[in-house]
Amino acid sequence: MEFKDHQNPGGTLNRRFSVLDCYKFLKEGKELTDDELFLASALQCCINWLQAFFLELDDILDKPHTRQDQDCWFKDPKVCMFAANNGVILRQRIPRVLRKHFRDKKYYVDLLHLFDQVEFQTAGGQMNNLLITLEDEKDLSKYSSDLYGRIVHYKTANYSFYLPVACALLMSGEKLEDHLDTKSILMDMGKYLQVQIEYHDCFGDPQSGKTGTDIEDFKCSWLVVKALELCNDEQKKVLYENYGKQDPVCVATVKQLYNELNLQGVFAEYECQNYESLIISIEACPSAAVQVLLKSLLAEVYKRQN
Repeated sequence: MEFKDHQNPGGTLNRRFSVLDCYKFLKEGKELTDDELFLASALQCCINWLQAFFLELDDILDKPHTRQDQDCWFKDPKVCMFAANNGVILRQRIPRVLRKHFRDKKYYVDLLHLFDQVEFQTAGGQMNNLLITLEDEKDLSKYSSDLYGRIVHYKTANYSFYLPVACALLMSGEKLEDHLDTKSILMDMGKYLQVQIEYHDCFGDPQSGKTGTDIEDFKCSWLVVKALELCNDEQKKVLYENYGKQDPVCVATVKQLYNELNLQGVFAEYECQNYESLIISIEACPSAAVQVLLKSLLAEVYKRQN
């Protein structure tokens, strides 16, 4: 099996909101030219390659068992660490496509800066995520909402939510510095989606996709941060003794504690409050087209089940 055949066309949102989708919203129903269709699709290819690059390296570093109902690519005995080189090859396609198809566009430099910034910040978020899980650095007392927010802001929200919308804005002739509120909303959506992923990895059906190993890997997840905020001294002792252990009994003990703390109910409350807050922020945006785009994207995420 080749890498391109292994990559599942699904994903967190099945990538329902591509650059082309976003661009269509910003054009407010106007018919797109063949050139616009091609350029938006080319940018989406670049985002897909960047995402595949991140996920390939993320799987190698985190060592999960599956992703989207398949064994992770690096688990194939014929692949192993060659998967890292596969990721690099995917990453190298991006500047080639941008140079070939966008170098005569006024926003070419802005595109280069955008992809460079998103990649750098995502790598930084992944580094923070890894450093706190080092064996000699494991300390649950360091885990907080602020730390979790920083990790998600840089590791996930940039490329999964902000990047396709930012590409569409640039194609529309907009300046990204004029849409800082839009970026803030998209980053909040990215955090919300990451919380969902962690929740479903813990409480959802293991057959629905990537098997979560946040407990075993001592990850600074939303669930453990909430547990630390809610548990009493006795429960905190149980959490400290069992979190980050590979023993299935320890994992089950942590999940039982999550149930005792009613984290499923806490998540449901967070989901509703976050949705209401996002709607208020979206409706404050001056652009009607951007409002419609953001509300449509939020509708895809809200109460997503897998």
